[in-house]
Amino acid sequence: MNVNNETFRSDWRGTIALVCGTMLLGGCAATGLSTAVGPSRKAIVNEASAANIEGLQLIPLNSGVVEALRVSDLPAESFAQTIGSATPIGTVVGVGDVVEVTIWEAPPALLFGGGMISTKIGQDIGTSRPGTIPETLVGPSGTITVPFAGQVPAAGRSLSSIEQSIVSRLRGKANQPQVIVRIVRNATANVSVLGEVSNSGRIPLTPKGERLLDILAAAGGTRQPADRITLQLSRGNVTATMPLAEVIRNPAQNIILQRDDVLTAIYQPFTLTVLGAAGKNEEIRFEGTGLTLAQALGRIGGLQDMRADPRGVFIFRYETAEQMRALGRTVPPTLTRVPVVYQVDLKDPQTYFAAQKFAMKNSDVIYISNSPAADFQRFVNILASSVLPGVSVVNSVR
Repeated sequence: MNVNNETFRSDWRGTIALVCGTMLLGGCAATGLSTAVGPSRKAIVNEASAANIEGLQLIPLNSGVVEALRVSDLPAESFAQTIGSATPIGTVVGVGDVVEVTIWEAPPALLFGGGMISTKIGQDIGTSRPGTIPETLVGPSGTITVPFAGQVPAAGRSLSSIEQSIVSRLRGKANQPQVIVRIVRNATANVSVLGEVSNSGRIPLTPKGERLLDILAAAGGTRQPADRITLQLSRGNVTATMPLAEVIRNPAQNIILQRDDVLTAIYQPFTLTVLGAAGKNEEIRFEGTGLTLAQALGRIGGLQDMRADPRGVFIFRYETAEQMRALGRTVPPTLTRVPVVYQVDLKDPQTYFAAQKFAMKNSDVIYISNSPAADFQRFVNILASSVLPGVSVVNSVR
């Protein structure tokens, strides 16, 4: 049977086109390439309106919102209020300290040394020389051993109290004894310094009363610029954090430390996450002195010109119920932390003033949606890349 060649080619071209179209539509549906990779601006707004998430608030960002948040925001932690300044350690001795005891006697010295000075006029004068007991460790029993005085309690006592005890024990044995006790090595009154400092370790305190910046200087200072360091101070079960720059700027926060305090210098302790049509998607670290929205957008390289929707910049975070009420928002009584989405319209020039004052918080998420035109262009590009090979086959058959 003879078959017309033109009819055969026409049928074959139709079959190829049908197969290519079926593969294209099926591939797009199966892989999801015909849709955006993240929610659009419209989808986020609709979700907030649908109230599928309890208490979810969508708030357009403007100068009024920024000012209300600033006023209602919880006060920052401060060392002076949260930790409190300690009193200098004074001269209290602890187990493990090493002390030195020096004893004088009035002439004629009977136990701890003395001598005579010739006057060359007939009668010598008696003198007294100090008798120093070798350095003595305050042992687990909390006592030190003093010749002719025995075991003298020392742990938990001041130097003057120890001196009086030794004098009372030597009366009747030594001639008008006088005693001086000093701490040679301090093993108990120390502060631990960790983190971004030149020399981590334990630094001893003195009766002078070392302040926070004194201890930081004794550790060799910080390895990073001061305006990017946050200090964390722990005393017992209480912990507070403050930017180092604020401690330097405000002398009231440069508190006196006490034994067993732990001071940690942390470099850029806070983070936020950037997703969507931004210059780069990643976790951004920032310092304790704070970061504004304008600065955050600058650090991520801004928006992608060919993808981003300038009206579709969103900040996702949890705010306190008190802050939402300060904005005039109704909050369910069961919620103490409210999910909030701040919408930023970068087409509005006034937004850029608000962005300079809007403070980013730890764990914030910045999401930049694709513009509708970018989603359509993406679909067209995928369509073109899938159809052109089929067209080439049809042309080759032709």
